[in-house]
Amino acid sequence: MVFGEPEELRAYRNVVKAFREVEPRVAVKLIETSDREDLLARLSTAFAGGTPPDVFLLNYRYYTQFAVRGTLEPLEARFESSEVFQERDFYPQALEAFRNDGELTCLPQNISSLVVYYNRDMFREAGISDPVAAWGWSDMVKKAATLTRDLDGDGIADQYGLGVEPSLIRVAPFVWSNRGRLFDDYDNPTRFAFDAPARRALQDFFALRQSPYPVVPSDEEVEAEDDETRFQNGRLAMVLASRRATPAFRSITKFDWDVAALPRHNERAGILHSDGYCMAAASRDKEAAWGFLEFAIGPEGQRLTARSGRTVPSLKKVANSEAFLNPDAKPANSRVFIDTIPVIRRVPRISTWPEIEDAAEPILERGFYEGLSSDEVIRQLTEETKATFARAER
Repeated sequence: MVFGEPEELRAYRNVVKAFREVEPRVAVKLIETSDREDLLARLSTAFAGGTPPDVFLLNYRYYTQFAVRGTLEPLEARFESSEVFQERDFYPQALEAFRNDGELTCLPQNISSLVVYYNRDMFREAGISDPVAAWGWSDMVKKAATLTRDLDGDGIADQYGLGVEPSLIRVAPFVWSNRGRLFDDYDNPTRFAFDAPARRALQDFFALRQSPYPVVPSDEEVEAEDDETRFQNGRLAMVLASRRATPAFRSITKFDWDVAALPRHNERAGILHSDGYCMAAASRDKEAAWGFLEFAIGPEGQRLTARSGRTVPSLKKVANSEAFLNPDAKPANSRVFIDTIPVIRRVPRISTWPEIEDAAEPILERGFYEGLSSDEVIRQLTEETKATFARAER
């Protein structure tokens, strides 16, 4: 079972097709879901009914809720005896995200991070230089302000400089870049605990919308046209997104675009985006399931998914190969994703993390779009998630 946009699903079909060619005796049925929410709902139903898929793709932010129930097959022993890959072949940041109580529970298929996609033609037309590797937050804001324009003189911006959603996974890397703290204990959090640097980063984030001339679209404008669509339509100069946006952006033909690293406050920082293949403990044919998983995670499977543009391979050798760094395929600066890996951090691995993200989103939106103070946002975040943190399993 996998999820994704049409371009992603085609890549997974190619993986299944290639596996069938090398293992014709193993039958593989691919179950496709439209998005992560659909996948999680169908997985929960399948586990409750005792008929889970043998192998499924799951983001590390959501896998702990399944791991703590004992529904996932531990993979450490099989991983250690694999003749296809070894631990040193993978980026450790991705492997670490899928360890439950020290044991590898799923295998990472990819390792992405948040980057800035930007419209190079728009930058050139405005006489603005491309983002540099070490650019800062204030530089991004200045560029975004210059690129936010009222083109028809009606007092309403027709073109915005920046698009970013007010969510925990968008705010977190800027908090870390400012050397701030989000939780009382990073490995075993029991509550939000924004310190002074974290509060300042949050204030800066909210100011993107609250400045006298906001550089990001309003809530109503985003509802009418989401940031990624606005970018594709040439009405947004920059948008913050992971590698997942690449396949859709490759359809752009009317302007040139590329990617840049996140701007920094004090130091470089990134946030981990990683999906892993997991095996159900209830699988009736674990050897066949492992055979497919090993192929999909191995060099051939990762090359196939990397060529779709969707993934940054978790295997170092594939990530640094033509399959990912293809000079003829956009973005030209794909190496940014690899260069960011050393400063990537993950969110906590607790069973209720999805609920914490869901509870935080409307509160952060009120701070971003409605001008709720950062102090009040932090108070509400802490209060609204207190019980959720308390019942989390690790």
